Amino acid sequence: MEQSDAQLVALLRAGDEAAFRQVVREWNESLLRVAQIFVPSRAIAEEVVQETWVRVLKALDRFEGRSALKTWVFRILVNTAKTRAQREGRIVPFSSLQDPGRIPEAAVDADRFRPEDDERYPGHWSSPPRELPEERLLAAETRAQLSSAIDALPANQAAVIRLRDVDGWSSEEVRNALDLSEVNQRVLLHRARSRVRRALEDYLTPESG
Repeated sequence: MEQSDAQLVALLRAGDEAAFRQVVREWNESLLRVAQIFVPSRAIAEEVVQETWVRVLKALDRFEGRSALKTWVFRILVNTAKTRAQREGRIVPFSSLQDPGRIPEAAVDADRFRPEDDERYPGHWSSPPRELPEERLLAAETRAQLSSAIDALPANQAAVIRLRDVDGWSSEEVRNALDLSEVNQRVLLHRARSRVRRALEDYLTPESG
């Protein structure tokens, strides 16, 4: 267990409200995004997250530090969400998360992205949309369009791309939290990035009328 995790766990076990507010503030949105993979509505996902925090607090004394605290919390969330999804009669996302290759989807050339072992920008675009000033790529409306493109993704792809590219999680962290194989995580991330890039290019380079 990392020292920072050990300190945080000690504070949480001691009932430190500031420490609890900190982890809720830092992780709650990501937990909500992952919950939405499994359940049919945001409202139910919010209930799943609330139930997860209750379970986390009750189970803290059993946390052994064999994984990162964040990973442990997200695994509790996934189990909670799966149980709730079964009650809601929603089972389709499980197969799409664990075996996304079974669901056909238009491919985008892999060379449009940097390799995962790229030293500077692993998995990012190999080149930005052509002939566009950098200011426009950074403009507020473009960022809003990017967020909308992610929101339009299937829930499993949206969760993976937000955890990796928005929240800055490593591939290992995402795989551990969502219990994904390396291949499945790569497929979901590639499909998500492909769709987002396509949507962003369509927005930034509209066809002339």
